[in-house]
Amino acid sequence: MHLMTHTIRDKKRLLARIRRIRGQAEAVERALESEAGCETVMHLIAGMRGATAGLMAEIVEDHVRTHLVDHHKHPGALNEDAAEQLLDVVRSYLK
Repeated sequence: MHLMTHTIRDKKRLLARIRRIRGQAEAVERALESEAGCETVMHLIAGMRGATAGLMAEIVEDHVRTHLVDHHKHPGALNEDAAEQLLDVVRSYLK
């Protein structure tokens, strides 16, 4: 397993995102405990799913840029246009 040392520079931002997701999960829990309506619970879950997908997209993008198209470490290792196309697909899929 590769260490995600490159995420250290983004640590604060990533931790803020996961803390927001935790808050969203707690909101779902509170809604279920208070027997909120199905529509309310579904909206909360959809928001949490979107936030999780956004976090995944950010990690995948950073991984691709750092490990697959780092021109300083690996000049010409991967076609940058192809990587951008892949990232566009990943972003749209995870939205």
